Amino acid sequence: MFYRKLSRNTGNRKALFRSILVSFFRYGRIETTIAKAKEVAKHSANMISVAQKATLAARRQVIAELQDEEVVTKLFDEIAPKYKDRKGGFTRIYRKGPRRGDAAEMAIIELI
Repeated sequence: MFYRKLSRNTGNRKALFRSILVSFFRYGRIETTIAKAKEVAKHSANMISVAQKATLAARRQVIAELQDEEVVTKLFDEIAPKYKDRKGGFTRIYRKGPRRGDAAEMAIIELI
C-alpha cells in the first residue's frame, strides 16, 4: 500500500491525519497543502464508506480512528446519509496557489 510519509514518523503522521480528519469532518472544508489534501481525501473516503454501513461495529471502527465522539456522531447522522447513494468521490480539491511563508502549494478540500 502506498501512502505519503510527509517527512514524519508513523506516530506523528497518524496524529496529523487524525487531527486533519477531525477538522475536515467538523467544518466540511479546510485549507492545507496539496499532498496532505490528497491523503485526507483518501482517508475521508474510507471513513465515509464505513459510516454508510451505520452499524455498531462501523461506529466503533470510526471512533477508534478519529477519537472524537462529537465528530463521529456528525459523520454518522449528517454526512454519511447525505452520500448514501454515492459510491465514491465525496471530496473536491481546489488548488489555491503558493503559501506566502515557504511557497508550499496550498489547496482547499471540501465535501461535495
